[in-house]
Amino acid sequence: MSVVLYSVSECVATLTLSRPESRNALNLEMCSQLISMSQEILLNREIKLVLVRANGPVFCAGADLKERQGMGEAQVRERRMKGFAAYAALEALPMPAIAVVQGPAVGSGCEIAGACDFIVATPEASFRTPEALRGTVGATQRLPRILGKRLAKDMMFTGRTLGAEEARKAGLVSRLVSPLDLEEVLSGIKSEILKAPPGSLRLAKRCIDRGVELDPKGALDTEIAAIEEQLAAGSWMGKK
Repeated sequence: MSVVLYSVSECVATLTLSRPESRNALNLEMCSQLISMSQEILLNREIKLVLVRANGPVFCAGADLKERQGMGEAQVRERRMKGFAAYAALEALPMPAIAVVQGPAVGSGCEIAGACDFIVATPEASFRTPEALRGTVGATQRLPRILGKRLAKDMMFTGRTLGAEEARKAGLVSRLVSPLDLEEVLSGIKSEILKAPPGSLRLAKRCIDRGVELDPKGALDTEIAAIEEQLAAGSWMGKK
């Protein structure tokens, strides 16, 4: 049985975490399916947008701790590395990817949502990274880049939960909407993205993702290189 549902409709791919009986806890199979489905998306040139959603009231309760029971050191290491590969596969998607969070996102859930380009959430959403309190290490890289290291440390060291509104104010959530308005808001986002030239969106995503890791000169060089790529392809201003 698939633990991640995959569908494509009108150039939009939707990945849905689907272990509601386990609060969508991330296990080895979910990691593998996120990786393989991300690779499938890469091969489909028709896809212009990716949505990451979840079945049930919890977006993702974190790593599946029951799965780890009885694991040896090598197995735990394999599982952790598979998780990192799953987050990286989502983050590396060249087209816009949006996380739709309607419930708690804990640990690995924060990683999955943070690997997307932005988050649309409902008031029921919340974010927590209790790894250090549980005696492990994880979720230490993406959130500090988004929230700043002090708030990320507060969350990691104390188990502090960011509610949806606080997460919006902190810059983790881009849009906070009521459940009744969610599908309408998503429809509007889809409409804007799908009518834009996909090549320019991919280049813009690449420039932003690479640029924030560089100094101002390196970031500008990245944008200039993208402009040159557009000109060489004859696709500037949506001509192609």
